[in-house]
Amino acid sequence: VMNDIISTMFNRKFMEELFKPQDLYSKKALRTVYDRLAHASIMRLNQASMDKLYDLMTMAFKYQVLLCPRPRDILLVTFNHLDAIKDFISDSPGILNQVDETFRRLIETYNPLSDGEFQLIRQTLLIFFQDMHIRVSIFLKDKVQNSNGRFVLPISGPVPWGTEVPGLIRIFNHKGVEVKRAEFTTAGNYVTPQREGSFELYGDRVLKLGTNMYSVTRPVETHMAGSSKNLASQAKENIAPNPLAKEELNFLARLLGGLDIQKPAGGESGFRLNLFTTDEEEEHAAQTRPEELSYKVINIEATQ
Repeated sequence: VMNDIISTMFNRKFMEELFKPQDLYSKKALRTVYDRLAHASIMRLNQASMDKLYDLMTMAFKYQVLLCPRPRDILLVTFNHLDAIKDFISDSPGILNQVDETFRRLIETYNPLSDGEFQLIRQTLLIFFQDMHIRVSIFLKDKVQNSNGRFVLPISGPVPWGTEVPGLIRIFNHKGVEVKRAEFTTAGNYVTPQREGSFELYGDRVLKLGTNMYSVTRPVETHMAGSSKNLASQAKENIAPNPLAKEELNFLARLLGGLDIQKPAGGESGFRLNLFTTDEEEEHAAQTRPEELSYKVINIEATQ
């Protein structure tokens, strides 16, 4: 299953489309691609489990982008993702080569960017996720998310690489000569980072964002935050007519048409993955989830 999903995700044509300069996907377009990728193997999820998986994915990624010490570290988070993926397919050299090729394209495309360009990327991603405040139990237990679904920013720990620990103000004259110093106390306990994470194909990323959240076994549930009225109003904004919708769907048709969706071999009918403790819990989640938040899979067929 992992081999099928990863080989589909890193399909060459798919990656070529992703690396083309383009506007950010809409939430519906992202969900459509995500559904196709998740079902690229014999594994199947029903609507409730698919919604839960998508909620976990979006909130985990939002958390990682939000807590990046500096905008450029978004690339290190991505490298952590790819390092983990490579561990899944270490015994499949063909698929490993696909991932390494994507790795090289990321390095070639994004390493040369300036800090300002990375800041623009980070802000664009956060704007995309800014209305999503889904509570995740693993974050609630670790005190990194409040009961309203908003994340808690730390005021202690290592400062971003290339910056100094706060506590000192330097004043310079018009010639650039330091003329005065003033110290102040900070509420946090800051330390200088030991080293910068590696932006190479192999290396120590140092940054832990993007690594496995479930390295410690614990039950995970998601709950919807906010009133149904607010959720409904947000959903209506998402489905408002968009003049670029036709072009976006045409692009998706080309993109998804390039995916090698694996068909069950022989008499295999596949297996179902349930992300809830019991089938009854899954059915209850499907019934109680606001209709506005349940995405339907869009079937798109690419034609010549």
